Amino acid sequence: MRLSRQRLNRTLLHRQHLLERTSTTPHDLVRHLVGLQAQENLPPYLSLAARLEGFDPYAVSTALEDRSLVRLLTMRGTIHLLTPEDALTLRPWVQARMEAELRSSQNVRDVKGLDRAAFDHALRKVLAHGPLPQRELSAALAAHFPDAPPTQLGQLARLVAPLAQLPPRGCWKRSGGVVYDLVDRWVEDDLVEPTPDVVQEIVRRYLRAFGPASAADVTAWSAITRLGPVLTGMTDLVTYEDDNGKVLYDVPEGELADEDVPAPVRLLGAYDNVWLSHAARDRVTDPESRHAWSGVNGASASAFFADGWLVGLWRAEDGRIEILQTLRTLTKAERGELEDEIARTEALLRS
Repeated sequence: MRLSRQRLNRTLLHRQHLLERTSTTPHDLVRHLVGLQAQENLPPYLSLAARLEGFDPYAVSTALEDRSLVRLLTMRGTIHLLTPEDALTLRPWVQARMEAELRSSQNVRDVKGLDRAAFDHALRKVLAHGPLPQRELSAALAAHFPDAPPTQLGQLARLVAPLAQLPPRGCWKRSGGVVYDLVDRWVEDDLVEPTPDVVQEIVRRYLRAFGPASAADVTAWSAITRLGPVLTGMTDLVTYEDDNGKVLYDVPEGELADEDVPAPVRLLGAYDNVWLSHAARDRVTDPESRHAWSGVNGASASAFFADGWLVGLWRAEDGRIEILQTLRTLTKAERGELEDEIARTEALLRS
């Protein structure tokens, strides 16, 4: 079966709960989405509010404090908000991406040649008595490697070890520097070895939230390469084609949305995975909108969507929503929906 670009758009939005908000819990939605981009504190809250009915941001803070959600460097080498189970499963799988960054990053230029076994031993020794703030962790490592720059030692630690960022970092309307602990110790469970069966289940999870998709799409989401053989080896998957004849894989239970189903206006947090998780980023964007996002406003802006597609940029400033750029003229109905979403988001910011 060939799926049009419009139908793929609506199917993605359906699976992302962006056609209609859901009443599930933040924990269950974070699990369904296989994590939320959380490099900054606010974006995951905005992305959850766009998908959840009656969203309470303080529920996320509570979950971070009771360890039923966790912040961890995972997909694409960025911080994600994850369930503990996904944190323990995803981090070992994406470690190959961290190793690639280790080889190329200037942030660890002077320390990447350190003996890994010696560094791992030192890191576990300095964390043996509990979590440490980022600066203290770097200083403690420098005591073991006095010729190395402390800041680079801290950067090396976050790449080679699964270090969770602990609360109050990431909590709603609370400030706090980065404090690290080993994620397996923090959530009191073991890391999961990325066996073939584990990797296949990760891919199925991705497809349930982002499919149908190609191997290149899974790579865009995860930054893990050589996934073609994984997908072709999963005999339980079904296949489709896009408008260009490219093969797309999907789970057999995956629902396909009608291409003419309405897609309401939504304000999403910066770097929402809904538009970072396909190779061409064309499920919800076109080249013109991608260019606008990467322009002057892109670095500090969030995106808003109308009729399923990225049509503008916005930011929150002192509890108010400022529309920075609109990429096309909105219909009267879309303007009304945008006003409703702005009011809903400003209410969230005041909570």
